[in-house]
Amino acid sequence: MDPTPRHYDHLLLGTGQATGTLIAGLPDDASIAVVEGAAVGGTCVNTGCTPTKTLVASARVAHLARRAAEYGVETGEVRVDFAAAMARMNEVRHGSRDGLTSYLAEKPNVTLLRGWGRFVGPRTVEVGDRRLTAERVILNVGARAVKPPIDGLDDVPWLDNVRVLELERLPAHLVVIGAGYVALELGQVFRRFGARVTVIEAAERALPREDEDVAAAVRAILEGEGVRFEVGSRAARVAPAGDGVAVRLENGTRIEGSHLLVATGRRPNTDGLGLELAGVATDERGHVVVDEVGCTSADGVFALGDVNGLGAFTHTSVHDALVLLDHLSGRGPAGADGDHGPPRTIAERDTVYALYTDPPLGRVGLTEAQAIEQGYPVLRGVKQMGAISRANEMGETQGFVKVLVDADTDHFLGAAVLGVHGDEVVGLFALAMSAGLSTAQFRRVVLPHPTIGELMPFVLDGLEPVG
Repeated sequence: MDPTPRHYDHLLLGTGQATGTLIAGLPDDASIAVVEGAAVGGTCVNTGCTPTKTLVASARVAHLARRAAEYGVETGEVRVDFAAAMARMNEVRHGSRDGLTSYLAEKPNVTLLRGWGRFVGPRTVEVGDRRLTAERVILNVGARAVKPPIDGLDDVPWLDNVRVLELERLPAHLVVIGAGYVALELGQVFRRFGARVTVIEAAERALPREDEDVAAAVRAILEGEGVRFEVGSRAARVAPAGDGVAVRLENGTRIEGSHLLVATGRRPNTDGLGLELAGVATDERGHVVVDEVGCTSADGVFALGDVNGLGAFTHTSVHDALVLLDHLSGRGPAGADGDHGPPRTIAERDTVYALYTDPPLGRVGLTEAQAIEQGYPVLRGVKQMGAISRANEMGETQGFVKVLVDADTDHFLGAAVLGVHGDEVVGLFALAMSAGLSTAQFRRVVLPHPTIGELMPFVLDGLEPVG
């Protein structure tokens, strides 16, 4: 053990997306240590957004090629070169990881230390035989896939979101346990690549956190492509079956597949950090408890990203970092006139995310069920994608738009955009909600034709009370 601790202004554990944002915003003369025991870039770059959305893109090309005749285009037989698709994915994700690694190496005030960090006292961390202290320690250690308590799981070579990206051959039949975002995105990808896919969900429907109409529409789209669903019964046992795996459900149904993907949730990487030695409190799920600026129960220790349980998305991790930078500087982002607004907080942001099935689902704010449960007088407007001229021109008419409005205030409560460009279009509603626009103000906007977004103000023409 190095007997002389090295002291830094900022000590960052983990290299997820919040880390790059923080380093770019901290003073150039601040001494910064970055500790990483795995691949630089965290989940998003290595096993999340970057590789999976690269695969989504390849799968979409295959899907469109099979539909080419609908557009008057002749292609002949469409075949997917799985190895080439995976190679493209690796090229993209490795490029992103190498770019971030180079960025850290080129910053003269940043020291990148490879190894696992662990608290041994307040604002004191050991990395191998090195002991580090800092004015501020920032936890950005992410989360990992949950291993569910399924009998026999240890007896089969099951896949999680990491190992599925290392496959060298296309599964003949991919069985997926779970029907959340990871499960459905990858399920559709592998189906479009040519695998049979069966999705198992213990709840009564897929996407149990979404409104029933939204979840049903997503399921119908995937079933239309040949994805099979088994819902309402938990996987009770798994066992080897020839060269593959068999899953027995609690209702007695038996499903055999060549590969098993388990996608039943994630847990924060807080175990093994020695948080108790630093005075850092966690909740019952292991997330680090933070206030509205990311500060933990320990003075000078902050937690950003998945580990704090307040977002679990790359964009919320980046926002956490921006919130912390505002907190440290005492001011918010500047306008064109150079004047700074108040510092941002975690509490002020609206929930916004996307499910990257194809077509994607963009979501912001409350679901309809949440709005009703919280007692809002809800007005609902719905428009089918087939009523939007651009969607028809593109041949992408699946899905719908749903907007929720507070009848008392005329402000948006939430929106769901399931359809082509839904992940982008939902940003219109996110911006309106952040700016506090009323629906009357939103209706005044003029958007270009033909676009998907141009019809969003007209969804409000059909507002009706819920219930």
